[in-house]
Amino acid sequence: MPTKTKSSRAKKSKKPLTKETPTLSLKERLAQKRKATQERKELIRILTTVSSVSLLVGLVLFLVAGVKAAVPSVLGIIVMSLSYKYPRTALIAFLIYVPAGGTITYYIGNSPILQLAKDAFYFPALIAIWQMCRRQKVPLIVPPAIRTPLLIVFSLSILTLLFINGGQQLNPPSTALIEEATSEIPIGMGILGLKVFLGYIPLIGCVYYLIRDKKDFLLLSRLQIILILVCGGLGILQYLLLLTGVCEGTRNAVGADLFKATLDARCYFGGSLLYSPDEGVIRLPGTFVAPWQWAWFLIASTFFAFATGFSDPSIIWRFMGLGSMAVVFINAVVSGQRIALGLVPTCFIILLILTGQIANLKRFIPIGIGLAAILGIAMVSYPAVVQERIDSFFGRWDASPPQEFIVQQFEENWKTVDTPIGSGLGRATNSARSLGSTKLVETYYPKVLYEVGIVGLLGFLALVTTLTITAFKTYRSLKNRNFRTYGAALWVFILFISYNTYYYPLDVDPVAVYYWFFAGVLFKLPALDKEEMKNEELAQKTGKVAT
Repeated sequence: MPTKTKSSRAKKSKKPLTKETPTLSLKERLAQKRKATQERKELIRILTTVSSVSLLVGLVLFLVAGVKAAVPSVLGIIVMSLSYKYPRTALIAFLIYVPAGGTITYYIGNSPILQLAKDAFYFPALIAIWQMCRRQKVPLIVPPAIRTPLLIVFSLSILTLLFINGGQQLNPPSTALIEEATSEIPIGMGILGLKVFLGYIPLIGCVYYLIRDKKDFLLLSRLQIILILVCGGLGILQYLLLLTGVCEGTRNAVGADLFKATLDARCYFGGSLLYSPDEGVIRLPGTFVAPWQWAWFLIASTFFAFATGFSDPSIIWRFMGLGSMAVVFINAVVSGQRIALGLVPTCFIILLILTGQIANLKRFIPIGIGLAAILGIAMVSYPAVVQERIDSFFGRWDASPPQEFIVQQFEENWKTVDTPIGSGLGRATNSARSLGSTKLVETYYPKVLYEVGIVGLLGFLALVTTLTITAFKTYRSLKNRNFRTYGAALWVFILFISYNTYYYPLDVDPVAVYYWFFAGVLFKLPALDKEEMKNEELAQKTGKVAT
């Protein structure tokens, strides 16, 4: 009897622990309902006002410039207004739009404005968060360690914009690079180049304030897994449509067109595509505008899938994370992207070692067996495809070793850069070519050298080095095992991108967004870690009292 009484007392004492929130009084429930009603009324009022203004502007533009100018303008006004009013929702929409933008762009219409549509979510949200930071007297730029190097890089970039781009605007140079100087807008190129170079750095602070608690963190991490699964599934479907002949690709093209990705060969998703299997060349864009952007999406997704697969507190989401990793591996093979085929498995192995998960055999063996089985089935089912990818990878490496290519790019741009502060922002930025002549530089740091000179290059290297060191210290300070694993994966991602100069992933989607976005996630983890420790301590104390 005494044992039973003690057991019943323990059960009664533990009952309150299952209640996460106390029961609200009638007055509090009514207050919540009034608040919800006011928010709905405010949303309806905002939608009515914004729709009226945007339709009026759209009508004027339709009469002046036609429907192609009117539709993006109407949508832009609506999106920017709502993004400013609801910055948290806007940042989530921004994250969703990044991998979907290439597909949306070509479904609505191939317009350069649509390729910048994601910024309609980002910049209004940035302004709203900046104003919130001013009201609450908190810094927008976090962590504090990066403020000084960022200020230096920004100041050097402004010098380049004013003296180099400004000088070109006032006194157009007559060089072989600039053939039609009179039609150029060097200041416009400089502003766009500055936006591409440093414009997404404030994402760190935006995401830092976007995440309020563990629930928000899990929402972002799991949303990214859903995006990987959806986009990866569409990438595989795209390959199957081409394989079965539903989409023609470039297989019936003639001459040099057999080896060029073209928008005319587009297959339902994404943009420019190359599919000439008889010639041994396949370059799929997935859901992105161009094939190589898809390759870097797959490479970046390796880190996010690994992080969730090994750290999410829910076993269902861990399996989904590991499943998304398998989808990434499959796409790395079928997409025809040599860099993805080489770096996806390499990054996975590096993550296992640097995060310490290779010692976690209980979790590693099942995923290792699963991936081996998937790849084994793929190799047996399509041996010619796998062999062609491997031969293409090693053939490209032998023909043009990456280290030699990078050195050659450095040497060339060191000789051709005009001044110690560069040849002008935007002068080697592809997206700025509509504003003037640009130079094709196929590696990132030589491109930075050409635009902002050796001084700007050293400043930017100091910035990313400070960011990488701070990220390392941040993840090492985490106590919670799940947060620590996720933080370690993000740190490896930041380390890898910070010093990667092969091609220019930091210049375009998606890495230009993911690098700064997930740095903000990493720097928020210590606050979540402390909150989690407090909750655990409170639960332990309550448990001790109960017993």
